Amino acid sequence: MDIATLLGVVLCIVFVIVSIFLGQDGPAGIKYFLDAQSVMITVGGAFAAVLTGCTMKEFINGLKSIGVSFKLPALDAAGIIKKIIDLSNVARKEGLLSLEEAAGDIDDAFLKKGIMLVVDGTDPELVRGIMETEMVSIDDRHKKNIGFWDNVAAMGPAWGMVGTLVGLVMMLYHMEDASTIGPAMAVALITTFYGSLMANWICTPVATKLKVINNAEMQVKEIMIEGLLSIQAGENPRVIEEKLKSFLSPAERSAMGSGDGGGE
Repeated sequence: MDIATLLGVVLCIVFVIVSIFLGQDGPAGIKYFLDAQSVMITVGGAFAAVLTGCTMKEFINGLKSIGVSFKLPALDAAGIIKKIIDLSNVARKEGLLSLEEAAGDIDDAFLKKGIMLVVDGTDPELVRGIMETEMVSIDDRHKKNIGFWDNVAAMGPAWGMVGTLVGLVMMLYHMEDASTIGPAMAVALITTFYGSLMANWICTPVATKLKVINNAEMQVKEIMIEGLLSIQAGENPRVIEEKLKSFLSPAERSAMGSGDGGGE
C-alpha cells in the first residue's frame, strides 16, 4: 500500500469535512451537502458518459486501475542495474549461453524475454525492435487507463453543471414562494460541488499517480533494453554500469554507490 496516496485521499476529504464543521451551523451543516439526486446526476452521469466513449472491457479495466494508484510500485531501477551488471559479468566469464540458466532466477517477464532473445542469438536490432514494440504496447495500455480517469475528471464538473441547471429550472418553476429560493439554489449548486470534488479529490490525482507509475516503469524497461544490448555487444561491465547509471538522478547514483561492474 502506498501510504502517500492513501494519506492524500484521506486528508482531502478530512479538510473539506472539517471546514464544513467549522461553519456557522457546526457539524449539523454537513446535512446541507448531502443530496442523493445530485450524486445520481453528477457521479452517475459522469461515469455513464465515459462508458459511452469506450468499450465495456476498457471501462472495467479503467475502474480496476484505481487499485494500482494505491499500491507501492515494485520498481527499483538501481536494483535492475545491479542485476544487469551481474548478468554482464556472467556473460563475460562464461559466454552468452550461460545467461539462459541465470534467467531462471528472474521474475520480471520483460527482462527474461530479452535475455532469451539474446541467448538465441537474435540480431541486436531485432532484439531492440521486439522489446521496444512490447514496451510501446504496455505504455499504450497504461495510457488507456490514465485517459479513463482524465475523462471522468473532465465529465464530473460538466455533469455537475448539468445538475445545477436542472436544479435552477425546477427552482424557477416554484418562485411563487420566495422563502424556498435560497434553499433551492443551494441544492442546485450541490451538483457543481460534487463534480468538482470528484474531479479534484479522486480522478485527477489517480490519473496523475498512474502517469508517475507508468513513467517509472517505462524508464526501468529502457534500462533493461540498453543493458541487454550492451551485454550482447560484449561491452565491459564497468562501461555498462556507467551507461545505465545515466538513467538515474544524481541522488540515486550516489545512493547506489560503486557497483561491481569491474568484477571478473
